[in-house]
Amino acid sequence: MEELEQDAETVEAGDEGEIAEAIVTSDLLAGVEAPSAISTEDSQLKALLEAVVYITEEPLSPAQIAAALNQPRERVQTLLDELVAEYDKPEHGVTMREVAGGYKMTTKAEHHETVRSFVRSLKPPLKLSLPALETLAVIAYKQPVTAPEIMEIRGVQGAGVLKTLLDRKLIAAAGRKNVIGKPILYKTTRDFLVQFGLKDLTELPSLKEFEEIRRMAMDGDTPEPAAAPADVTTPPEEQN
Repeated sequence: MEELEQDAETVEAGDEGEIAEAIVTSDLLAGVEAPSAISTEDSQLKALLEAVVYITEEPLSPAQIAAALNQPRERVQTLLDELVAEYDKPEHGVTMREVAGGYKMTTKAEHHETVRSFVRSLKPPLKLSLPALETLAVIAYKQPVTAPEIMEIRGVQGAGVLKTLLDRKLIAAAGRKNVIGKPILYKTTRDFLVQFGLKDLTELPSLKEFEEIRRMAMDGDTPEPAAAPADVTTPPEEQN
């Protein structure tokens, strides 16, 4: 009789142990699976954000992306920040950064020279003429600025250059100056920020740095190709 009671107690204890183990296992699974599901969902959305930013030429703002994907803006911003941090690691040759109020993927600054040389080996570079670059620099640093003011700084006429910069949407009219004749004021555009990879105008090099770059170029510290490509020839209207 005592043996039967002991067997019954053993069975009951075994059942209680199995039940307790099942409860612990269930709690563990409940604690692990839920975060895993959320993580998978975020990973899929992050991959989608990466693809969207990669294929789009224009920088995309978090609000634009959130509206297009029907996702909360805060969630999109958090995942974009994570992508920025991931691409900031040294093993990546490209980076995702904020440009002109949106996000864009570009090559990293430390690889620019190598990448530029590689691209030059594939096709002739497309760039602005020297008068156009000079005029664009004046506008960037002095904006809003009028054509007569630009002419005074550069010392030459530049109507043709202004037209070129307007056609390429690097500058735009910014109203008129309240003086005699009311000349048009010019400023740089969002396309200017995108073209030069700037978040905003505060990222422009200082005038001192700009002058140093110009001095180095004039001294020959920055090597240039022996012969300029055919597509860099200054158009007749840009001779000034």
